[in-house]
Amino acid sequence: MYKPISDNKRFEPKMKTGDINKWRTRLLECHEQIPYDLLLLADETIEAINKYVFDSNIYVVEIGHKLIAAYVMYPLNENEVEIKNIAVDKAYQGKGIGRFLLQDASVRAKEENRQSLLIGTAAVALKQLNLYQKAGFELFDVKYDFFITNYPEPIFQDGVMLKDMIMLRKAIK
Repeated sequence: MYKPISDNKRFEPKMKTGDINKWRTRLLECHEQIPYDLLLLADETIEAINKYVFDSNIYVVEIGHKLIAAYVMYPLNENEVEIKNIAVDKAYQGKGIGRFLLQDASVRAKEENRQSLLIGTAAVALKQLNLYQKAGFELFDVKYDFFITNYPEPIFQDGVMLKDMIMLRKAIK
Protein backbone atom coordinates (compact mmCIF):
# COMPACT_ATOMS: atom_id res chain seq x y z
CA MET A 1 0.00 0.00 0.00
CA TYR A 2 1.22 3.49 -0.86
CA LYS A 3 2.13 5.61 2.17
CA PRO A 4 3.01 9.29 1.74
CA ILE A 5 6.22 10.30 3.46
CA SER A 6 5.14 13.81 4.50
CA ASP A 7 2.06 15.61 5.67
CA ASN A 8 -1.02 16.24 3.54
CA LYS A 9 -1.01 20.03 3.31
CA ARG A 10 -2.93 21.48 0.39
CA PHE A 11 -0.72 23.78 -1.63
CA GLU A 12 -1.94 26.82 -3.54
CA PRO A 13 0.91 28.63 -5.28
CA LYS A 14 0.41 32.18 -6.49
CA MET A 15 0.04 32.16 -10.25
CA LYS A 16 -0.88 34.96 -12.58
CA THR A 17 -3.25 33.83 -15.30
CA GLY A 18 -6.58 32.20 -16.07
CA ASP A 19 -7.14 28.53 -15.37
CA ILE A 20 -3.94 28.22 -13.37
CA ASN A 21 -5.69 29.92 -10.44
CA LYS A 22 -8.18 27.06 -10.12
CA TRP A 23 -5.61 24.26 -10.06
CA ARG A 24 -4.63 22.89 -6.67
CA THR A 25 -2.26 20.12 -5.75
CA ARG A 26 -2.64 17.79 -2.84
CA LEU A 27 -0.66 14.93 -1.44
CA LEU A 28 -2.18 11.61 -2.41
CA GLU A 29 -3.44 9.99 0.76
CA CYS A 30 -2.27 6.54 1.86
CA HIS A 31 -5.72 4.96 1.38
CA GLU A 32 -5.95 6.17 -2.22
CA GLN A 33 -4.93 4.12 -5.25
CA ILE A 34 -1.68 5.06 -6.94
CA PRO A 35 -2.70 6.76 -10.22
CA TYR A 36 -0.80 4.37 -12.48
CA ASP A 37 -2.88 5.45 -15.49
CA LEU A 38 -1.36 8.94 -15.21
CA LEU A 39 2.12 7.85 -14.17
CA LEU A 40 2.33 5.47 -17.13
CA LEU A 41 2.15 8.51 -19.42
CA ALA A 42 5.66 9.40 -18.22
CA ASP A 43 7.15 5.99 -17.42
CA GLU A 44 6.91 2.81 -19.43
CA THR A 45 6.00 0.13 -16.90
CA ILE A 46 4.37 -0.33 -13.51
CA GLU A 47 7.50 -2.23 -12.46
CA ALA A 48 9.65 0.83 -13.20
CA ILE A 49 7.23 3.10 -11.29
CA ASN A 50 7.19 0.73 -8.32
CA LYS A 51 10.98 1.10 -7.98
CA TYR A 52 10.49 4.64 -6.64
CA VAL A 53 6.85 5.34 -5.87
CA PHE A 54 6.66 3.69 -2.45
CA ASP A 55 9.52 5.83 -1.12
CA SER A 56 8.11 9.05 -2.58
CA ASN A 57 5.35 11.60 -2.20
CA ILE A 58 2.73 11.70 -4.94
CA TYR A 59 1.03 15.03 -5.60
CA VAL A 60 -2.09 15.23 -7.73
CA VAL A 61 -4.26 17.81 -9.44
CA GLU A 62 -7.98 17.21 -9.73
CA ILE A 63 -10.83 18.77 -11.62
CA GLY A 64 -13.97 17.74 -9.84
CA HIS A 65 -13.16 14.23 -8.68
CA LYS A 66 -11.01 13.38 -11.72
CA LEU A 67 -7.23 13.24 -11.36
CA ILE A 68 -5.78 15.12 -14.33
CA ALA A 69 -2.11 15.41 -13.36
CA ALA A 70 0.45 14.05 -10.95
CA TYR A 71 4.08 14.22 -10.01
CA VAL A 72 6.23 12.06 -7.78
CA MET A 73 8.94 13.54 -5.55
CA TYR A 74 11.66 11.17 -4.36
CA PRO A 75 14.07 12.30 -1.63
CA LEU A 76 17.69 11.66 -2.62
CA ASN A 77 19.29 13.03 0.56
CA GLU A 78 18.68 15.84 3.02
CA ASN A 79 19.60 18.48 0.41
CA GLU A 80 18.14 17.10 -2.82
CA VAL A 81 14.81 15.79 -4.05
CA GLU A 82 14.05 14.43 -7.52
CA ILE A 83 10.89 14.60 -9.58
CA LYS A 84 10.80 10.97 -10.71
CA ASN A 85 7.57 11.26 -12.69
CA ILE A 86 5.47 14.16 -13.92
CA ALA A 87 2.40 13.56 -16.05
CA VAL A 88 -0.67 15.39 -17.34
CA ASP A 89 -3.73 13.63 -18.75
CA LYS A 90 -3.62 13.92 -22.56
CA ALA A 91 -6.92 15.84 -22.62
CA TYR A 92 -5.38 18.55 -20.41
CA GLN A 93 -1.93 18.87 -21.98
CA GLY A 94 -0.87 22.18 -23.46
CA LYS A 95 -2.71 24.24 -20.84
CA GLY A 96 0.24 25.12 -18.58
CA ILE A 97 -0.39 22.38 -16.03
CA GLY A 98 3.11 20.90 -16.43
CA ARG A 99 4.65 24.32 -15.76
CA PHE A 100 2.34 24.67 -12.74
CA LEU A 101 3.48 21.27 -11.40
CA LEU A 102 7.14 22.24 -11.74
CA GLN A 103 6.50 25.46 -9.80
CA ASP A 104 4.56 23.50 -7.18
CA ALA A 105 7.45 21.05 -6.78
CA SER A 106 9.92 23.92 -6.43
CA VAL A 107 7.88 25.50 -3.65
CA ARG A 108 7.54 22.17 -1.86
CA ALA A 109 11.29 21.56 -2.12
CA LYS A 110 11.88 24.99 -0.59
CA GLU A 111 9.41 24.22 2.23
CA GLU A 112 11.40 21.03 2.92
CA ASN A 113 14.61 23.13 3.07
CA ARG A 114 16.09 21.33 0.06
CA GLN A 115 18.88 23.01 -1.87
CA SER A 116 18.24 21.33 -5.22
CA LEU A 117 15.38 19.88 -7.24
CA LEU A 118 16.35 17.35 -9.92
CA ILE A 119 14.51 15.96 -12.91
CA GLY A 120 15.52 13.65 -15.75
CA THR A 121 14.25 13.04 -19.24
CA ALA A 122 15.26 11.30 -22.43
CA ALA A 123 17.98 13.03 -24.42
CA VAL A 124 15.61 13.19 -27.42
CA ALA A 125 12.68 14.66 -25.43
CA LEU A 126 13.08 18.21 -26.72
CA LYS A 127 9.62 19.39 -25.58
CA GLN A 128 10.30 18.31 -21.99
CA LEU A 129 13.85 19.69 -22.00
CA ASN A 130 12.51 23.04 -23.20
CA LEU A 131 9.82 23.10 -20.49
CA TYR A 132 12.29 22.19 -17.74
CA GLN A 133 14.85 24.77 -18.84
CA LYS A 134 12.17 27.49 -18.98
CA ALA A 135 11.29 26.53 -15.39
CA GLY A 136 14.87 27.20 -14.28
CA PHE A 137 16.42 23.73 -14.51
CA GLU A 138 19.95 23.41 -15.88
CA LEU A 139 21.72 20.41 -17.40
CA PHE A 140 24.21 18.82 -14.99
CA ASP A 141 24.62 15.16 -15.95
CA VAL A 142 23.93 12.47 -18.53
CA LYS A 143 23.05 8.91 -17.54
CA TYR A 144 24.39 7.04 -20.53
CA ASP A 145 22.42 3.97 -21.68
CA PHE A 146 19.84 4.56 -18.92
CA PHE A 147 16.86 3.44 -21.02
CA ILE A 148 18.73 0.43 -22.37
CA THR A 149 19.85 -0.88 -18.97
CA ASN A 150 16.71 -0.05 -16.94
CA TYR A 151 13.94 -1.31 -19.23
CA PRO A 152 13.49 -4.82 -20.61
CA GLU A 153 12.28 -3.67 -24.04
CA PRO A 154 13.48 -0.81 -26.26
CA ILE A 155 11.49 2.41 -25.86
CA PHE A 156 10.82 4.69 -28.81
CA GLN A 157 9.75 8.32 -28.86
CA ASP A 158 8.87 9.91 -32.19
CA GLY A 159 10.55 7.00 -33.94
CA VAL A 160 13.83 7.35 -32.06
CA MET A 161 15.01 4.69 -29.61
CA LEU A 162 15.63 6.14 -26.17
CA LYS A 163 19.13 5.58 -24.89
CA ASP A 164 20.48 8.31 -22.59
CA MET A 165 18.80 10.30 -19.82
CA ILE A 166 19.56 13.99 -19.40
CA MET A 167 19.57 15.11 -15.75
CA LEU A 168 18.69 18.67 -14.86
CA ARG A 169 18.95 20.52 -11.55
CA LYS A 170 17.29 23.62 -10.20
CA ALA A 171 18.83 25.49 -7.28
CA ILE A 172 16.24 26.20 -4.60
CA LYS A 173 16.48 29.63 -3.04
